[in-house]
Amino acid sequence: MFTQSIRKSGNSYVITIPKEEFDRLGLQDGQPVYVHITPAETRPVLRPDLRDALDEVWPEIEPGLEYLRDR
Repeated sequence: MFTQSIRKSGNSYVITIPKEEFDRLGLQDGQPVYVHITPAETRPVLRPDLRDALDEVWPEIEPGLEYLRDR
């Protein structure tokens, strides 16, 4: 799986396939393929273990971060 951006080309929209992925799948020019498009979440998301660790220390570090935010 890979992430690509959609772009406009004339009256259509296109998504490119990286050469490495094309080669890995053994695709041929003009070959039909199935495409399943799902919008990607591009904002950072903490892994659950990191979220738990942050939740644990947040009360202790929040005052310092608030102080730094206003500087």
